[in-house]
Formats: sequence, structure tokens, C-alpha cells
Amino acid sequence: MIDKKFKVVVSVAMVNLFLFIIISRSISQDKGEHHKVHVPSKPFWTKLAPSSSYWNRQQQILDFHNNHIFMTNHSHTDFPEWLNDTSLTSYPCQPNLRVTTQVKDYNSLPGRFKDFLLYMHCRSYPIMTDQPDICKEPPFLLLAVKSLVPHFDRRQAIRQSWGRAGVIANRTVVTIFLLGNATAGDHHPDLSSMLRFENAHHKDIIQWDFRDSFFNLTVKEVLFLEWIQARCSGARFIFKGDDDVFVNTFRILDFLKGLSGSKASDLFVGDVITNAGPHRDKRVKYFIPESMYIGMYPPYAGGGGYLYSGDVAARLHNVSRHVALYPIDDVYTGMCLRKLGLAPEKHKGFRTFNIEEKYRSNPCAYKSLMLVHPRTPQEMIQIWAWLSGPNLTCQ
Repeated sequence: MIDKKFKVVVSVAMVNLFLFIIISRSISQDKGEHHKVHVPSKPFWTKLAPSSSYWNRQQQILDFHNNHIFMTNHSHTDFPEWLNDTSLTSYPCQPNLRVTTQVKDYNSLPGRFKDFLLYMHCRSYPIMTDQPDICKEPPFLLLAVKSLVPHFDRRQAIRQSWGRAGVIANRTVVTIFLLGNATAGDHHPDLSSMLRFENAHHKDIIQWDFRDSFFNLTVKEVLFLEWIQARCSGARFIFKGDDDVFVNTFRILDFLKGLSGSKASDLFVGDVITNAGPHRDKRVKYFIPESMYIGMYPPYAGGGGYLYSGDVAARLHNVSRHVALYPIDDVYTGMCLRKLGLAPEKHKGFRTFNIEEKYRSNPCAYKSLMLVHPRTPQEMIQIWAWLSGPNLTCQ
């Protein structure tokens, strides 16, 4: 019995001695490591190489020049030549002819790409028609509609339906139409006198002197964000969309009324598209060549229409200066949101790809929706009459 106890005591002592040796070695190694100098095996900052795609390269330049650490500790003479590109801004706007040699397949690109690339650095254009007092009383909801000079019938249908300005559901609503210039080079008839008459009657048109084209919708976006801060910074919420959509203004106001403070401040909702990238098929309207852009797109709300807060509008205005213009405006807005650390929120009430055909003539199909695309001027007026009617009852 005593022999067994002795063996147990010896075993415990041996285990304790073994643990003591391991711990002692570990402590001594830690002390040695504390005084040992570690030399990194490779540089912490990798050498910045220019992207082969023009947009990506322009964004690299913007990111570099907006990095306060780099700019404080380096002089411009330290930068590689491609980082000292001075063609990022220009006012008044002049074509950047250097781009013809900086984009490898420039000469073979369609004309709309050449035009965009030549003027991609231009962000400021003269305003031709303004409404400086339209937000004298800050509206609860600002409806901003992208339109073209010839689209008088669409604007008029919106004024008579979902874009009626004034007080709706006890909330102040202001409607404006965002236009560029319909140039003779695009073979537009001269409708300037008609536009002046229209604006004198309705006083709701904002127009800038830039070529109003599909690829220049991004220009319209940044000019509008600037206009909001100058003329309508007190707007609580903003809806921005196309002139061929139907918007259920009643439903939007009802939705906004139920938002909490924090939710309202960061609001950006629409028909969100995720995991998308540029189309490489030249036959597609949204075709983008690899020489212009590589990579995936951030989540973005389809440009048919989306809803956001005045707070987000101010932040988008500030961050847009740090994002290179991109020829697809809704993707560009998604890029700006990503830069802010925000993500657009998908809402099933936004139907930018229409609803099933069998429901399109049913008034109740529109009661819970915020937006449907596309709709003709006649359809806008018809749907608005349905929703405004006192006898509409839906299950």
C-alpha cells in the first residue's frame, strides 16, 4: 500500500517537473523574442501600377490624390508620371485629347464612348434655366424627374398625375424636371421657344448646357446633387427617376411617414441589382469594353427610380468628387454609395422591370407599389385616376 502511494507521489512530481520545464522554456523564448528585431520579408506598401482600363486608372489617381497620408509625406516629384495626370478637371469644359492615346482601342470604339471619354473629366456646366426659389419652403418630398427637351407629353402627364406639386396627404411635394441641352449635332429640332413657354407656365424646369445623351446621365446626376445643396438642401426626402415611370406618390408618402429617425437618415431604397458586371456584348445598350472598365459593379438601384433622404443626398454630393464619372448613372450612384460605406436597400414596391401583364389593367395591382416602369403618358393619367378615385376598394 505504501509502495503504491510512493509511486503516485513520484508520478505527480514528475509531471509537475515536466510542466515547469516547458513553462520556463516558453518564458525564456518570449523574452528573447521581445528583443529580437523582425525584418519584413516584403514592402508594406506595394508599388502602385496603373490599371490597363481607363476608368480604373482614373479612379486610382483620384484615390491616390485623396489619400492624406501619401500627400502629406510625398512631393509631386516623387510620383510616377501617370499619377500626375492633370486632366481630371476642366472648367470651362474642353475635350481631353490625351485620351485618344491613353485608351488602347479608342479609334475602334463607338462614337458615344469617344464622346464620353473626351469629356469624362468635366463635372461643371453653366445652368441655363433655374428655379432658385422653388424650395423656399423646404419640401417633405422632392420629385426630381430626368427628362429630355422633346418629352413635353411625358412631363405634362406627370404634372397631371403622380407629380402634382403642392400638399398631398398633408405633406409638401415639389416637382422638378432635369434637362440637358438637345444639340443640333444630335439632329433634334429646335424646341427652345416651346421649352421657354413651358417653363414660364409651370416654373419647374432645371436645365444645364451639356449634351443630353444616355452616357451623360451621370453628368446630370452630379449637377443635380450640386443643385440640391445650393437650392433645396432642406428637402427631407428625394425621389429621382425617369419620365417614363409611374410613381404612387400616396404610397411613398405613407412609407416615409412610418420610418424611424435613424432609418430615415440613411434611407436609400429602390430595385437593387447585385452581383452584376459590365456587358461585353457590343449589341447591348449597356455595353462597356474592357479598355474602359474591369471588375464587378457594386450593388446599385435601377435608374428607373429610387428614393433617398436629404442627408444621403448631401453625403453623395461630397463623395461624388472622389469617384470618377462612369457612363451608366445608376451604377455610378452605386459606386458613390459604396465609397460612403452605404448599401442601397431593395424594396419590392419598386418594379423597374414591370409587373405581370395580366395585372397591368387591375387598379389594385398599383395600390401597394411605389414605382412601375415603363408607362406611357396616357397610362400614367389612367392609373392616377384609379388610385385617386374615392370608390377604389382592394382586398
